Amino acid sequence: MTTRTERLDGLPFTRKHRKLLIGSGVGWALDAMDVGLISFVMAALAVHWSLNPTELSWIGSIGFVGMAIGAALGGLLADRIGRRQVFAATLLIYGLATGAAALSTGIAMLIVLRFIVGLGLGAELPVASTLVSEFAPRRIRGRVVVILEGFWAVGWIMAALIGYFVVPTGDDGWRWALAVGLIPAAYALVIRFGLPESVRFLESRGRHDEAERIVREYEASAGVEPAGVEPAGAESPTAATTESDPAPAALDDAPRESIWSPRLRKRTGALWIVWFGINFSYYGAFIWLPSLLVSQGFDLVKSFGYTLIITLAQLPGYAVAAWLIEVWGRRLTLAVFLAGSAIAAGLFGLADSPATIIAAGMALSFFNLGAWGALYAIGPELYPTTTRGSGTGAAAAFGRIASIIAPLLVPFLLDAGDTALVFGVFAAAFVVAALAAFTLPERKGVALEET
Repeated sequence: MTTRTERLDGLPFTRKHRKLLIGSGVGWALDAMDVGLISFVMAALAVHWSLNPTELSWIGSIGFVGMAIGAALGGLLADRIGRRQVFAATLLIYGLATGAAALSTGIAMLIVLRFIVGLGLGAELPVASTLVSEFAPRRIRGRVVVILEGFWAVGWIMAALIGYFVVPTGDDGWRWALAVGLIPAAYALVIRFGLPESVRFLESRGRHDEAERIVREYEASAGVEPAGVEPAGAESPTAATTESDPAPAALDDAPRESIWSPRLRKRTGALWIVWFGINFSYYGAFIWLPSLLVSQGFDLVKSFGYTLIITLAQLPGYAVAAWLIEVWGRRLTLAVFLAGSAIAAGLFGLADSPATIIAAGMALSFFNLGAWGALYAIGPELYPTTTRGSGTGAAAAFGRIASIIAPLLVPFLLDAGDTALVFGVFAAAFVVAALAAFTLPERKGVALEET
């Protein structure tokens, strides 16, 4: 008799999968909107509060301190209390904190609240990708997770639109922009009551009745007869087995393979390097992008407009990565997009006119965000169920260290050279990440490990 996870793996993509993908994706987009908004808020506060580059860099980096801690804790909690519960809690935390940040009376208050925002944001992303990957049909699992990550572009575009139309409206424009961040707090209820818990997690906790009910709902959505079930009127062997067989050891009692075990340590190390490199270059570039354009002589409105145009290129980047990941595989797609990001970063550093700035920036958006999509697809596939959340969360947490360092480093790189030096360093980080990506195992078409 097939297992529940095999039954899920063999299903076509149904309306239930679509509901999970969109429900998780909206939370993902709201996350991106919050992260993106701070780049526009920084540029505005540099004008309205007369902040220096060091103060601005702390506003940009402190959220990533929280994200590093949140990613590690969120992954551990997801393996213990469930993916859905942690997902909803993180939305609530960062939504309320972002709304409160709109009322900040000074830089100290803003920094404290941005740290709390980071705790929620950091915990959400690896948990959401783990939940979706555990439901997606095996043959398109990578593509589904890349599409989930594609919602990041939607959220960043929302941030760019708010930055362009709301932030420059007056001295309090940035406050109204941050007030929009209250939306995730309300959306947490949708996540808590509208999305299913991971079947793999439920089985690992001995909650077989719940797991069977969810699998049957997905099978019914696909018009598939539940595996092992007799025609109407007959007793279901699947149900009988669920009721009579003793439950296996709960997750807390089951042995867990360390992410640094001899079998997993190589992939864990490579994954951490990729996470570090992509975080360093992405957040170093995009958190500072509006401010760098202002420093080059463009006014707020024009710099925000350029950033909006550059951000739009994220969507086709995700779309191409979503297609290639099931054609080329995870490893090659990730490495190629990281290499493309390195070339685009170098070109952006040399750009000296509006046309070349926009062209190089759009190329950087295209390749960088496509790489993000492939990274989130491959991460959960590298670990068994009992350590999947903590494995992806630990990699994300390590990557957040780079996202802390990069915004703080930008002012020093600017003092030592110019924009070309800044983006040259980012290009080098992309190259290192691309090389590490080639050492990851290829998991295209391979079932997720249970233990």
